[in-house]
Amino acid sequence: MESKNQLHVSNAGKQSEGTDFFKTCFNVLNTLTGIGILSMPYAVSQGGWLSFMLLIIFGMISCYTALLLERCMNLNPKIKSYADIGDVAFGYKGRAMIAIFIYLEAFLISVELLILEADNLEKLFPNMRFTIFGLKIGGKSCFVIFTALAILPTTWLRNLGALAYISIGGVFTSIILIGCVVWVGEVDGVGFHERGDLIHWGGLSTSMGIFAFCYSAHSLMPTICNSMSDRKQFSKVLLICFVASTIIYGTIVVLGYMMFGEQLKSQITLNLPTNTISTKIAIYSTIINPFTKYAIEISPITIAIEDKWHLCMTRPISILIRTIIVASSVLVALYIPYFAYIMAFIGAFLSVAITLLFPCLCYLKINKAAKKFGLELIIIMGILIIGTFIGIQGTYNSVEKIVNQMKL
Repeated sequence: MESKNQLHVSNAGKQSEGTDFFKTCFNVLNTLTGIGILSMPYAVSQGGWLSFMLLIIFGMISCYTALLLERCMNLNPKIKSYADIGDVAFGYKGRAMIAIFIYLEAFLISVELLILEADNLEKLFPNMRFTIFGLKIGGKSCFVIFTALAILPTTWLRNLGALAYISIGGVFTSIILIGCVVWVGEVDGVGFHERGDLIHWGGLSTSMGIFAFCYSAHSLMPTICNSMSDRKQFSKVLLICFVASTIIYGTIVVLGYMMFGEQLKSQITLNLPTNTISTKIAIYSTIINPFTKYAIEISPITIAIEDKWHLCMTRPISILIRTIIVASSVLVALYIPYFAYIMAFIGAFLSVAITLLFPCLCYLKINKAAKKFGLELIIIMGILIIGTFIGIQGTYNSVEKIVNQMKL
């Protein structure tokens, strides 16, 4: 199932076209420092300070598995996408399995973006209500709908080079958020007095699920790599972006946990005092995030659909498909509006598989030399064991919490 659109992107390196090094860095960094930055303090509050060390370790492992994906692509010139890697390694069943996980993860992340927007807008405008066709809609629901309508035009862009300019805005909003949190703590009087707990054994699975979610940009890596004008530089892009994202995550974790301790909510913006200018700036910058990320998150789904039905050259049909995907994500966001629990589920069930398990299994299958006993094989087997444990434990806990919440 080779995509003409993906082939065009991947061939850009042979031409004078394609996304350059710095634009690619912004695309990757934007996917890594996404909405997860808001929940990082909450994740560490669930697991305690020791889980902060797990965050750093998880970042290192995720960077390594992303490099494994790049190696798979270099080993076989037929590989143009993550699904192609599964096909080369395990045939059609491998392609289908990876594709299902990638598309489901991308779709649920788009749902998370809508919930994020609605949560923060509701904090700013708690009494918003409107009536349409006699149906009264208020609170979080109306903001989900408004956000979807505003984001919709950005999903009609198909060029990742153009999306890179939007990604630059996403990276800067993350930096602005950190600056506002520092200001609230230092100037607005909240302070950094909370010490937190060393470890919460019961919350570690939630922490690991959120960490997995935050570092899971792997489904987009082949697409972004193929968009580069010089693919040989992609490994440098990965190293720079994973180090930068870990620094950003670590900074917000330390600040947030020392400010609010065990009282942290699913998004740190929901903890900030509502009557300060810095809080409003933080929330407004957070509100910008979905506009910078939604389009690139759903790009694997749209590319696959357009390729399957040979629709990539039919503009009106392409717009219709993307509009339907947005509408579907709205329905899910309205029915299951639980930001942190959905994030933990995505991380444990989908992101762990996409980020840790699939890259290792495919690399071992494609690269026969990797099966020889040595340090590389030991590392890969260790990642597989850790990923399996996190996936099973985290998925069970997150589903249980979602079900319990829906019963309330």
